[in-house]
Amino acid sequence: MSKYDVYGLGNALVDMEFEINDQFLHDNKIDKGVMTLVDENQQHELIEQLDAFEGKKASGGSAANTLIAVSSMGGSSYYSCKVADDELGHFYLNDLQAANVDCNMDGKHKGGITGKCLVMVTPDAERTMHTFLGISAELSPYEVSEEAIKQAGFCYLEGYLTTSESGKAANIEARNIAQANNVKTALTFSDPFVVEHFREGFSQTIGDGVDLLFCNEAEALSYTQKSSIDEALEVIRTLAKTFAVTLGAKGAVVYDGTGFIDIAANQVTAVDSNGAGDLFAGAFMYGLTHGKSYQESGILASKASSIIVSQFGPRLTQQQYRSLT
Repeated sequence: MSKYDVYGLGNALVDMEFEINDQFLHDNKIDKGVMTLVDENQQHELIEQLDAFEGKKASGGSAANTLIAVSSMGGSSYYSCKVADDELGHFYLNDLQAANVDCNMDGKHKGGITGKCLVMVTPDAERTMHTFLGISAELSPYEVSEEAIKQAGFCYLEGYLTTSESGKAANIEARNIAQANNVKTALTFSDPFVVEHFREGFSQTIGDGVDLLFCNEAEALSYTQKSSIDEALEVIRTLAKTFAVTLGAKGAVVYDGTGFIDIAANQVTAVDSNGAGDLFAGAFMYGLTHGKSYQESGILASKASSIIVSQFGPRLTQQQYRSLT
């Protein structure tokens, strides 16, 4: 039996969410509804102005949200990341610890600045994000834990890491260790923009194939360069032994290695899709590592995603996580 259900690595970002008004965006010349990468000075100036608004913060980043879901549902996970020796870096590691996620840093910090994502929510529920990657942009094979991977059921690779050479190298190093030790590999495409602009990086990360792939419809079409989802699924079958493709309101399609399984969507009023894919992956891998079939895991993941899109924020409460199991 594995010590960890899922080992993962990714960009460690402190999510700082603020409820603002449209006038704030107008006054600061911020494009509404999009994610923008900014430098440290730009973000610092914006944080000073956001102090006037009510805010909350949590440890985040795509893979972190997935691993927190696994542990919060009653599983076990390990996260390789990079944060700095600053206030937010200490907050990040403490938040991971509170979520029962083991970490490569284990109280250790580096120089630099911890990455932050400012999430600004207007009254119409639109989310506008400004992200400074900080020291997380320097994640490299050095942060990969061979020991933790060897003790895991899945080694989960974050697609966002393909945007940097060191991050891509970390993903490839983790994949190689997992394959050499018969640990299943899982990859998330993360974002349609990333897939479109870093397709070669994904091809290098996938190598001769992964055991489990997560993506949404837009990412599947972008990577395979096909015009229909049916054509895209046939290409993905050559990249991954199994996979799950989310289709928004149409649900999801899961491939268990032998055939396709349609997963129905849960009918809810969606107000925020942020974090839905992360939670889907976490719930799906939790299911597979706890005796559920691919169909049962897909149903569980779809249910979890329907809950999170009906509320604000990329994470559920502890009670909501546990209610899923």
